[in-house]
Amino acid sequence: MPSLLDAKLAGLLLEHLLLTGLPAALAAALAMRRGLRSVPLLLAVALAASGLAAILVFWAYYANPLIGQVAAFLLAFGSLQGIFLCRPDRLDRDLLRELAVPAALWALASAFVAYLGFVHGGGADPLALATTRFSHPLPTDNDIPRFFADWFYDHGHVGTPPPFGDWLSSDRPPLQSGYALAQRPFGWDEGGLHYQVLGIVVQQLWIVGMWAVLYAARLRPLARGLAISAALVSDVGIVHGFFVWPKLIAAAFVLAALALVLSEEWPRLRRSPYAAALFAALCGLAMLAHGASAFGILPLLAIAAWRGLPSWRWLATAALVGVALLAPWTAYQRLADPPGDRLVKWQLGGSLAIDDRGAPEAIVDGYEEAGLGGSLDNKWRNVRAMVGWGDTERAVRSAIDELGEGHPGEAATALRLPRFFALFSFLGILLLGLLAMPAGRVRGSPGGPEWSFALVSLAFCGLGAAIWGLLMFGGPDSTAILHVGSLAVPLLAVCACVVGAYAVSRRLAIVLAGLNSLLVLALYAPELTPVPGTSYSLSAALLAVVALAGFALVALRGRVG
Repeated sequence: MPSLLDAKLAGLLLEHLLLTGLPAALAAALAMRRGLRSVPLLLAVALAASGLAAILVFWAYYANPLIGQVAAFLLAFGSLQGIFLCRPDRLDRDLLRELAVPAALWALASAFVAYLGFVHGGGADPLALATTRFSHPLPTDNDIPRFFADWFYDHGHVGTPPPFGDWLSSDRPPLQSGYALAQRPFGWDEGGLHYQVLGIVVQQLWIVGMWAVLYAARLRPLARGLAISAALVSDVGIVHGFFVWPKLIAAAFVLAALALVLSEEWPRLRRSPYAAALFAALCGLAMLAHGASAFGILPLLAIAAWRGLPSWRWLATAALVGVALLAPWTAYQRLADPPGDRLVKWQLGGSLAIDDRGAPEAIVDGYEEAGLGGSLDNKWRNVRAMVGWGDTERAVRSAIDELGEGHPGEAATALRLPRFFALFSFLGILLLGLLAMPAGRVRGSPGGPEWSFALVSLAFCGLGAAIWGLLMFGGPDSTAILHVGSLAVPLLAVCACVVGAYAVSRRLAIVLAGLNSLLVLALYAPELTPVPGTSYSLSAALLAVVALAGFALVALRGRVG
């Protein structure tokens, strides 16, 4: 029999999947009624609608809490009524079945991460559990969006929110707070379980963005299914899916924008003002989710230019939409709770100090203090942080020693650390897929959409890593560790490795994806720091397995039903 927590999780998952998905479903239905038939474009429209609805609700609460609550109810019930008026029974059924695939994958991924995370209980204090469940003790950043959402829910724009520790409300973008505010009137709790499940559901929207990318690249069903399954069962997919700081949701919007660029319709889209508005909205929403999205947007813009420069009208439309979306938050940072530039000073200037200097001054001071030699050393530090080979070698030796002494938990902890921090260590055995590509090229010149996708994705990831390494200051407290960049990069790197292996040999891709998934599950399924008074739940474990099996089945078949 399912435990009380497992049953409660099922109800919360259903509630938050429904509330999060309604605006997206309405937007997709309206676009279909207007004649849009492209699956990647429909998914991009759906994601943009979901994010825009959340940020609009945030500003409604900021105007007045009562207006915000009315907006939240109107959003949910208005979306439901709008879907009904669109007459889904009259929409293209084949297209609806195609769209049902990423919707089902999103729901199944949410269930998998939730039940795996709570496999040892811990529902009484879920946000504290999330800081240790899959990693070394993490900071309480996962609670920041909830903290400020609670304040705006009660106060709106009256007064200045108190800081969360030493973080101001203006230091972190508000999109995830907007999602929380949009769904809080429909049921909430003081312990944080509602927010934790909502956070999991919202983070898993990256699945929709990645499916749009893989579909736009016209990959064959097996390659597409292997890639997205490997990305879900990865350290990033599991750790950051359960520790709900708003990094995966930011990746979702970057990936959806990339899908537009990779689409075979890009020659037409780069001349359409509607596509410009959609592209800019996705990039703006990524920035409103997390500022580190800039490390994914810059390579995205480069790939877009390489695929074909847009028209001046397109660029002007995109600029106007971007300004309209970001200007209110920029004004809030400068006027309501200044200065709002702590992350920029930290990441780009290496300054952790809270002082009166502006971001440009702090960045200039940081480089002047480091000098040319010190700055070059800092950039090399970034390269070492991304590669992480020394740390990985030490971690493997430590894990072997711990296993020899009969301490499997300590061995798993040792292996988790470098995979959390370093991009190459995170990819692990999947790098064999990249090594196989030159050999396959020499042996027989593989081609097809899988080969092309792997090359473009590697270019995106390589360019993203280069920009990331150059822009990050690189001092001891500001290095290019995995989670301070855009998580779109490591997720796309996983897909590139698997799809690149597939272009050489389908059997190699299956073996690599399978082995890596087994390794990741072996590392993260056990609870290494159990909450006192909790124990393993067989029903939670079974539900996680069923959700993962369902995900793989749907992903590999490429259809529902």
